[in-house]
Amino acid sequence: MSELREWTDRVVAELGLPEGLDQDEIDLILDLARDSAHGVARPAAPLTTYLLGLAVGRGADRDEAAAQITALALDQP
Repeated sequence: MSELREWTDRVVAELGLPEGLDQDEIDLILDLARDSAHGVARPAAPLTTYLLGLAVGRGADRDEAAAQITALALDQP
């Protein structure tokens, strides 16, 4: 098991989240972080992924919200 996978599982357990993340979810988050870091600025990566989490926690569709954010990040001048 990779260090990243182990870390993710530890955080999920520590926070008492009902389920972990599958590899597709991890890849989506990492891709979003990469696009925002390169398209906007490096500090945008953690902030952007946090905002995605807030949106999903409030009922947004994860894939749609990620696609919207990615489009914004890649459209930066």
